[in-house]
Amino acid sequence: MAAPKKGRGPSGGQGRPGRALALILIAMVALTGGLFLSGHTTPRLGIDLAGGTSITLEAQNQPGKPNAINQTNMDTAVGIIERRVNGLGVSEAEVQTQGSKNIIVNIPKGTNSKQAQEQVGTTAQLYFRPVLTVQASGPETPNPSGSATPSASATPKPGESADGKPEGEDKPEGEEATGSEATPSASATTQGRAVTGALTKDDPTPGASDKPKPSDSPEASPSADPATAKLQEEFAKLDCTDPKQRTEAGQNAKPTDSIVACGSNVPGSYEKYVLGPAEVSGSDVDDAKGAIDQQSGQWIVSMEFTSAGAKKFQTITGRLSQQQPPMNQFAIVLDGEVVSAPSVSQALSKNAQISGSFDQQSAEDLGNILSYGALPLTFKEVSVTTVTAALGSEQLQAGLIAGAIGLALVIIYLVVYYRGLAFIALLSLLVSGILTYTIMALLGPAIGFALNLPAVCGAIVAIGITADSFIVYFERIRDEIREGRTLRPAIERAWPRARRTILVSDFVSFLAAAVLFIVTVGKVQGFAFTLGLTTLLDVVVVFLFTKPLMTLMGRTKFFSKGGPWSGLDPKRLGAQPPLRRSRRVNAPTEPKEA
Repeated sequence: MAAPKKGRGPSGGQGRPGRALALILIAMVALTGGLFLSGHTTPRLGIDLAGGTSITLEAQNQPGKPNAINQTNMDTAVGIIERRVNGLGVSEAEVQTQGSKNIIVNIPKGTNSKQAQEQVGTTAQLYFRPVLTVQASGPETPNPSGSATPSASATPKPGESADGKPEGEDKPEGEEATGSEATPSASATTQGRAVTGALTKDDPTPGASDKPKPSDSPEASPSADPATAKLQEEFAKLDCTDPKQRTEAGQNAKPTDSIVACGSNVPGSYEKYVLGPAEVSGSDVDDAKGAIDQQSGQWIVSMEFTSAGAKKFQTITGRLSQQQPPMNQFAIVLDGEVVSAPSVSQALSKNAQISGSFDQQSAEDLGNILSYGALPLTFKEVSVTTVTAALGSEQLQAGLIAGAIGLALVIIYLVVYYRGLAFIALLSLLVSGILTYTIMALLGPAIGFALNLPAVCGAIVAIGITADSFIVYFERIRDEIREGRTLRPAIERAWPRARRTILVSDFVSFLAAAVLFIVTVGKVQGFAFTLGLTTLLDVVVVFLFTKPLMTLMGRTKFFSKGGPWSGLDPKRLGAQPPLRRSRRVNAPTEPKEA
């Protein structure tokens, strides 16, 4: 009696296939329930399927820094660009390196792609420069004298009421107060904005700066270079209404140089500047954001500087606050363009606010630029590819059609060749499809997984990998039947051999997917991820569904009798009856030998 029990030991675990089927059924119900509870009932689609914009940036060598392009700086740039894009409210943007010099930025649909492109493509260093001269720019702009000119006061900002008009300088002394009340002093600036801030114990009190007292002339400023003859000539020729001149102005200049630059006060109008050497860089800004001032109810941009930046900012604001317009302004220059030029009425340190003609969009944009404007590298925009949602849906439809054709061919092959066994294979494919779909849909909000076209291709390839596992097991069973065994013993004896083959095959596929995922970037990773995920699910389905279901089906008359449509007909498989007779003859002799 002991011998038969030992013989049944290896299959004892498979003697209760209902447990394994119940386990995978519970997993399917739990995943499906989580799908509906989360509200994400469909997988998140990538840019190539849902539509969006893909921007390719190439790192450029900077003068005097031939080794600036390295992995550390590239990773830093990726982090800054990612925060800059996500600062626009784009939570699903993808920013990643490609090779050693390129950065790929993928922005999904539903985003202002033009705005995002401008902020992503604006990748030069951010500097704060003192304003020496400013003038409205146009084809008939008069030749400047090179001195400080408050002509910018003639360009009031819409919506500022009386505060943005030139006569604001003659307002009562109450408008010169510090804090948010100092905003009207911005009437002498091109941007209609002023820098104010609540003083801390580390900040000097207004008017108490111990810095040298400059006079009203630019030559008296200790750090501002006077407009040289060359700068005056460049300034006179500069026409900021010309896009080419506007782009080239201020480019490739050193931080220690005085430059000419362009800025835009309102859409369609431009100002041109002569700016002194940079005194604060974008890396000195610790944080900046657009917010609503609780007292005035107006949009402002709040800035917070690093420890080193606070000292620099205190120096420049302490000096500029003693100057006359427009030399009491500092220009925030990004990629050679003046994005804002607020005035200063008091010396500030770590915290400051830029107030004036802001709406929500402009305040958030400027805060975003200040926060993430300083990159360790400069970049060139190589290509911008826009995929419409219509084109994406066409690609998705084509991918689904290709998958349906591949699945149909697999089904036809299974039915023609395996007949009744095809029922088990199809149920296994259905379970695998449900698990794959629910997991992909849940991974979208969980880890940001997006189903792109290569990922769809990976899922299509997985159909063949999963079907291959079923075929390996079915062929092992048929081999056992060819050797003369009945169905139920054949099922159990075939499993250990098929299991090893399936595990080895899936391990090789998973290893290839893992290596591909690690060494590649971009959309190829979607293919590798999907291939690896479906390979793991293949192991789960074969062990917890296909094998237990095959054990149950082996107990039915349809399969156990080996009819022609079962796919296990001994005659069709070429089973050899002599093997059965020889074993029957030898069977009685074994006890005698024992």
